[in-house]
Amino acid sequence: MWDFWFFFNSSLLGIGLAMDAFSVSLANGMNYPCMEKKKMLTITGTFGFFQGLMPLIGWLCVKTVANLFEQFQRLIPWIALILLVFIGGKMLLEGLKKKDDEECDSLKLTFAAILVQGIATSIDALSVGFTISDYNFFNALVCSVIIMTITFGICLGGIILGKKFGTKFEGAASILGGIILIIIGLEIFLTGIL
Repeated sequence: MWDFWFFFNSSLLGIGLAMDAFSVSLANGMNYPCMEKKKMLTITGTFGFFQGLMPLIGWLCVKTVANLFEQFQRLIPWIALILLVFIGGKMLLEGLKKKDDEECDSLKLTFAAILVQGIATSIDALSVGFTISDYNFFNALVCSVIIMTITFGICLGGIILGKKFGTKFEGAASILGGIILIIIGLEIFLTGIL
C-alpha cells in the first residue's frame, strides 16, 4: 500500500480538502492585512490540524460506529452553513462599519474564532473516512498527516495572498472576506444536501 498511488491520492485529497480552508485563509488575510506571523501560523496550524483530524475521525467512525456516523453526516452541511454564515456575516458587518482611518486590529480574530473556522471548513472532511476506510490505522494516519501538511502550506499561501489584497483594498477587504465565507458556507450546504 506504500506505493506512488497512495501518496498521490493522499495529496489530491489534501489539495481538494484544503480549498475551503484556503478561501477562509484568504479572507482572513484580506480582513487583517497587518496580521503578525504568530497569528498566521496559528490559523494555518489550526486549519491543517482539523483537516487532518477529520478524515481520521471519519475513518474511525466507519470502522466502529458507521450507522451513527451516517446519521450525523446529514447534519454536516447545516453545521458548516451556520458557522460560516455567522462568521462571514460578522466580518461583513465589521467591514461596513469600518472607517478608513481605523487601524487593522488582528486581535479581533480570536483563537475561538479561528477554532470555529477550522472546524467549519473541515467538518465535511469527515466523509473522507469512507474513502480511506480500506486503509489500516497507520495508512489512515499517514494520509491524514499528508492532508494536514498540504492544508498548512495552502492556507499559508492564502493568508499571504489575502494580506497583499487586503493592504490594497483596505475597507472593501473585510466585506469581500465576509461574502467569501458566506458563499463557502452555502457551497458546502448545497453540495451536502444535493
